This record gives sequence, C-alpha cells and structure tokens, in this order.
Amino acid sequence: MTSALELRQVSKIYGSGPTEVHALRGVDLTVERGELVAIMGPSGSGKSTLLTIAGSLERPTGGQVLVDGVDLASVSRAAQAQMRRRSVGYVFQDFNLLPGLTAVENVTLPLELDGIHARAARTAGLEAMEELGVAELADRYPDELSGGERQRAAIARAIVGERGLLLADEPTGALDSVNGEAVMRLLRTSTKRGVAGVVVTHEAQLASWADRVVFLRDGQVVDQTTAPPGPESILAAGERR
Repeated sequence: MTSALELRQVSKIYGSGPTEVHALRGVDLTVERGELVAIMGPSGSGKSTLLTIAGSLERPTGGQVLVDGVDLASVSRAAQAQMRRRSVGYVFQDFNLLPGLTAVENVTLPLELDGIHARAARTAGLEAMEELGVAELADRYPDELSGGERQRAAIARAIVGERGLLLADEPTGALDSVNGEAVMRLLRTSTKRGVAGVVVTHEAQLASWADRVVFLRDGQVVDQTTAPPGPESILAAGERR
C-alpha cells in the first residue's frame, strides 16, 4: 500500500547569493494512513515550509513529494489544486475562514469548488461539523464564534469529504490549553478513520498526542520519537541536538 505522504530528499532555498536561505535540507519523511505525526523545532527550523510543500502550496527546490503515491512534480498546477480540494485538508493557524460566509458555507466551500451540488455539500459539511460538535453553529458567521469554535469549523473544512491527508500548522496557537487539547483529540480521532495527519506545534504537551514526533533544526530532521512519549521525553529528545 502506498504511503499517504512521502518526502524524499526535499530541499527548499529562498533567495540567492548573500540572501540565500536554506529552509529545508534533504528532508526525508513518510506518513502512513492512520498515523499522526507532530513536527517540532525552533523558530526558523523549516516546520511551516515543510507543511506548505507537503500540501503543494509551494514547490520544493529539490527532491520529490508524493501524495498517495503521486509525484506532485508530475502533475499540472490545475491537477494539484484539484488534489488539494479533494485529498488534502489544511488547517491554518489563523483559521482562514471567510468572514462573509457562514460556518457551514466555509466548511463546504472546497466541495462546491470541486463541482459538488450545494445540497450534497451542505449535508457532508454538517456531518463533519457534527463530528466536531459544532453543527448547531452552522449558520453563524465566523465573527459570531469563539476562537475554539472557529478552529473546529476550520478542522471540519479540512476533513470534509474523502480527505486522506490532514496538514495543520500550529492549529492550537490561538487557543487556551483546554481547547488546544480538544483540537489535538479531534485530529487524533480523524486519524483513527484512516486519515494521515501532520501537525506543526511548539508545545510538547500537545505533541504527545502524536504517534511520532519529528524534530527539525536548520532545515534538517535531527531526531524523532516513534513511541507515544510524554512531554518530558519529547523535550529531552529535541534537546539532544
């Protein structure tokens, strides 16, 4: 069975000459279906760059990125956009909900952009929101929701339909510890349905929800834990490098 996500010797360089920045340096990463992987590392280590490249939001300078066995470099930009709508869910740190749409309209937008009829899209959207406990807020606008409710709506948008890969960039950054734990529990639940999840976080307590924690430093994978560890062992592993 092909992996949900595979990065092979991926590098990313921004700028050139004296302003050249190596954001990623030969990163290898494989994520299987049903697995939740947390990415940790200091600021500027390449965590968010890894996520945007994995989600085809930007191209690597070198290496290969495969989603469900498909090399992203081998398909057109239009096909990549279609893959993002159908197969990849992305949770942004700032929620990225459109203020002029209701919560359920935000959730169903990827489906409707992919040509699914509005009624069928709404049904699927409500099911995703029900799973996350916010279905009763479907017709409210983002500014009528709390931070935790907006984040749940954003996660519902990321998992609606038949998404196989869920990418989350600091999804708990704007939340208190209780809501942060709730979000990680929701991501964990999604992977139990066979979704592959990759979450960037700087909090060891939240990373302990993952099956595996990968540590980045200066654009390179420097360590990883493969058993569900506690926060103390996560911090110790990250500090070894």
